[in-house]
Amino acid sequence: MGAFCNNDLAFSSNYNFGSYQDLRFSKHVHDNVHGNIHLSPLFLKFIDTEQFQRLRDLKQLGMAHMVYPGAVHSRFEHSLGVYWLAGEAVHKLKIHQGLELGIDHFDVQTVKLAGLLHDVGHGPFSHLFEREFLPMVHKGSEWSHEQMSVDMVDHIVDEHHIEIDSETIKRVKEMILASSKYATTKSTREKHFLYDIVANGRNGIDVDKFDYIVRDCRACGLGCNFLFQRLMETMRVIGDDICYRAKDYLTIHKLFATRADLYRTVYTHAKVKAIELMVVDALLEANNYLEIASHIHDPSQYWKLDDSIIKTIETAPHQELKESRDLILRIRRRDLYQFCNEYAVPKDQLDNFKDVTAQDIVCSQRSGVVLKEEDVAVSNVRIDLTRGKHNPLESINFFKDYESEEKFSIPDDRISHLLPKSYQDMIVRVYSKKPELVGAISEAFENFQLKTYGIKAQVHATPEKKKCRIS
Repeated sequence: MGAFCNNDLAFSSNYNFGSYQDLRFSKHVHDNVHGNIHLSPLFLKFIDTEQFQRLRDLKQLGMAHMVYPGAVHSRFEHSLGVYWLAGEAVHKLKIHQGLELGIDHFDVQTVKLAGLLHDVGHGPFSHLFEREFLPMVHKGSEWSHEQMSVDMVDHIVDEHHIEIDSETIKRVKEMILASSKYATTKSTREKHFLYDIVANGRNGIDVDKFDYIVRDCRACGLGCNFLFQRLMETMRVIGDDICYRAKDYLTIHKLFATRADLYRTVYTHAKVKAIELMVVDALLEANNYLEIASHIHDPSQYWKLDDSIIKTIETAPHQELKESRDLILRIRRRDLYQFCNEYAVPKDQLDNFKDVTAQDIVCSQRSGVVLKEEDVAVSNVRIDLTRGKHNPLESINFFKDYESEEKFSIPDDRISHLLPKSYQDMIVRVYSKKPELVGAISEAFENFQLKTYGIKAQVHATPEKKKCRIS
């Protein structure tokens, strides 16, 4: 991890935190990424609740620890990290532009509180619950962890009688929703730049990414040479937008490229996705009996749901959970859904791409073993630089130097001709739920590619030894 893993080079060590917070009334925890994190009484009122402590039981990377054993860090420590970086960011702006921007104590507190609470409504197993499980249970579901987070903030305040003014809570909730479809419009906000610190819906540069990129790389044992400290040291507000020095263009590109690398090598690793597909099936089988999705709009009950639902299924004796238990047992014994093959959707087909389904594969079989939809699992993996097919750097403003008041965008061809001209990948992966069907499903998958694109888009055929495996 280089500089990120070295406490001597931790970002927080460069600042005199005591200059803007009286440490006599604070507690501190030692974080393995940022060093000492100081927590004042207001924030401890939220942290020391069962609703926030639930984040200890939500692994940040869901089932990735089954492939990367070190990836057992939780949303609890990530939330503390985002709180800390949010405070550092707004404090840095206050030091250099506080009078000009009118940054006051209220601004500092709301940004830090938004950082602390931005994931308090998150579902179990990373984004699997929200993106894979719920849409299968509630067709067309628009549930989001951001909306549940703001509902949970209200619940915590009411349940624990936290004395905090309504304007603070209103601002915090708006900041949590800033990058979601529920965000308030820019015209209704005061000091718009503050809303870009925790969850930046404008260009994707925010302290949430700063923390999880570094934290996830460290946990998985991967190198990371993206220096978020450089951006936080030099950022500047011009015209209500957070802007960056023109010379930091490639540093910002590295932020998005590192995130994309994490998606490809960790978050959507073929084995990780196989396990996630099995967890989704287990949750779906158990849902009617355990009513897993029944409280997604009720924070007073929802907070009780965490990653331990797997252990509940695994240890329950009820016959109604047998199929779910069997799937969890298969995961424990590494009897996973078998990866058959994958292909990257051709570039000229991306705009018109529709998710491939198990039905598409089954309908492409020609002869031999008769496949059923329940034999096949398909994972449609999208990897981009946060803005789909668009270059996120196009929406970022830069400045020349600290004497200049002009902000401007930079076309990437002014920087380097080595930068990518395409900004997203769509990868289609097919799995067999039964090892003896790998060959038949692989053949049907090839037929699907020929029928759809006129070519076999996969890099190579499925290995024969995988086709011949029998359970």
